[in-house]
Amino acid sequence: MTTTPGGTTPVPATLPGVTHHTADLNGTRLHYVTAGDDGSPILLVHGFPETWWAFHRLLPGLAASHRVIAVDLRGFGDSSHAPGDYGSPVAAADLHQLVRHLGLGPVHLTGQDISGATVFRLATAHPEDVLSLTAIEMGLAGYGLEALADVTHGGAWPIGVLAAPGVPELLLTGREHEFLSRYAFGPLTAVPGSITGPDLAEFTRAYAQPGGFRGASGLYRSMLTEGAELQQLAGSAPLRVPVQAIGAGGGQFTLATWSQVTAGDVTSVQLDGVGHYAALEAPDQVADALLSFTAAVDADGPVPA
Repeated sequence: MTTTPGGTTPVPATLPGVTHHTADLNGTRLHYVTAGDDGSPILLVHGFPETWWAFHRLLPGLAASHRVIAVDLRGFGDSSHAPGDYGSPVAAADLHQLVRHLGLGPVHLTGQDISGATVFRLATAHPEDVLSLTAIEMGLAGYGLEALADVTHGGAWPIGVLAAPGVPELLLTGREHEFLSRYAFGPLTAVPGSITGPDLAEFTRAYAQPGGFRGASGLYRSMLTEGAELQQLAGSAPLRVPVQAIGAGGGQFTLATWSQVTAGDVTSVQLDGVGHYAALEAPDQVADALLSFTAAVDADGPVPA
């Protein structure tokens, strides 16, 4: 985050080689960044408490051989926070429209954390959009993810706060930095110093906007109700594209989840000594895993329909 000359209004963070864009799609305005001009496209989809900035350390390495797009999901970052539907079905539809808008053809879809249902829905509803899927520290409702909301068995209390309509605005307005640093990133980060002051400032800027928690609230509300639907989707249309599971602080949870919704084998990468926010904590290892996986998929060619 930086400030305007002579003032204190925060403006979005950026970095060299990255271009910012907006597109009016599916009844909302999406913000996304692009990097790289050549190679198969990689679409990066963040989790919580994140925005596209979660991937900023990956972008230079990926962009050397790929066209890379990192999006702010609706209700996150610098995408629209207007009142409306923020559940995973509409978020998946947004991504489908973005892929079409950019003329990308199939993408190497890469998501993490609470974007699991969003990327899974995109891959099952629009398999023509997806070359491969990489899940980073990511579960699905119906396969154990919703248990994280059960505080009586060690679940995380912020999920209930975020999922309750109006409560994030009531409790977190003006306290975004403290919440993100102490209760969101803090307990789930294993690599000291990996979430920097500028990182926290940028995420704080994003979530401190009016309606800044709407996207997260919508995805967590979806998580609490969509388990049976996702199980039905997986049963009728299991993933047939190559799938990679990158696990870190969550152990083998990501691999165990995605193995249950994929028709074939799942490529597994386990990052030792890394917490939940792998793209920020171990960007080189995550980039290496993505580049190796996507190169193998590109060499094999698309999966027949």
